[in-house]
Amino acid sequence: MQSSKSLKEKSAVFVREVARGDEKQLDLLEKACFASDRLNLRRFKYWIKASHRVFLVAESDSQILAYGLVLLHKGTRLARLYSLAVDDEARGRGIGRILLKALEEASSQQGKIYMRLEVAADNKSAIALYESEGYRVFSWLEDYYEDHRNALRMQKRIRYLAKSLLKHQTPWYRQTTEFSCGAAALMMAMKSLDHSIKMNQDEELDIWRQATTIFMASGHGGSHPIGLALAARSRGFRAEVNLNQQGPLFVDSVRSEHKKNIISLVDRQFHKKAKSMRVKITKHDVTQEDIGDWLGLGKAVLILISTYRIDGRKAPHWVTVSGIDEHCLYVHDPDPATDQYDAFDCQYVPIARSDFEKMSSFGKNKLRTSVVISSN
Repeated sequence: MQSSKSLKEKSAVFVREVARGDEKQLDLLEKACFASDRLNLRRFKYWIKASHRVFLVAESDSQILAYGLVLLHKGTRLARLYSLAVDDEARGRGIGRILLKALEEASSQQGKIYMRLEVAADNKSAIALYESEGYRVFSWLEDYYEDHRNALRMQKRIRYLAKSLLKHQTPWYRQTTEFSCGAAALMMAMKSLDHSIKMNQDEELDIWRQATTIFMASGHGGSHPIGLALAARSRGFRAEVNLNQQGPLFVDSVRSEHKKNIISLVDRQFHKKAKSMRVKITKHDVTQEDIGDWLGLGKAVLILISTYRIDGRKAPHWVTVSGIDEHCLYVHDPDPATDQYDAFDCQYVPIARSDFEKMSSFGKNKLRTSVVISSN
């Protein structure tokens, strides 16, 4: 390896795709950086030829100063940073950070949403780099490496909605009760169209009272799509509802015949009010193309999803759609689920299109419904 002085004097560093013929330099770099858990020459040759990976090198004057290898797991939205190595004599030039960002971008372009990695628990400099780039620790692995060191597992979201595709900013609001996700989602949608709209608990509960189905499987009732549309209409917005089925909604969520009758009565009342307030109700199986068209017209969209793929519970949950692109739909989720998540984690949350297709139907009858609002 060259001296620290000679390496630091060279300012031009280029990041490029790995190529055949790089394996010998990579092997030397690996041996210089790691005392154990090394990739050998044969494995470098394998990964250079492989297709299910992102493999980049940073070089200066034809000398490889660093490399990063990301594994792209088929059938998941996860990318795994398998190895990142920077020549000791090239440290202090920000090469690791540059390479990490390039790996994230390339993985995102492959449709991956999250990057995961393992790092030695005592590798403070690497941990500081990852934390400064937004990675968070989510588990601890004991005796993980060949030398018996422990490891931290870290994760970061790497896919975001491009600003060019953002029609309007959607503010985030956290629901204050376990049953008012519909009201919270509607407030976010209305606020995205009219910044004078207030988002607070008084308004949240007022909307919930207007939109509630009265009963659910347990606890308080959730929000009916027509009820949410009526709440939006009463606040000066145009509103339309799309439903892929007829008849009262959510009756299967309760066992009591009395409760089923009440839910059916509330459903009829919503339909009657919708007719008098000119809220359009269309029997239609909402598609992702529909959502893209509505967003393209500057409208705001609420979608009912099943939380099964989020928390294992088959509960109906309202979210506000905040964007769409080739690979993902993005939502504002009013429920952070755990205290480990904050507002940032719940805004423009990417959901792969194939996953969203399954999440956006609820119950054994596969209810699919949306509320679409626009300014008057």
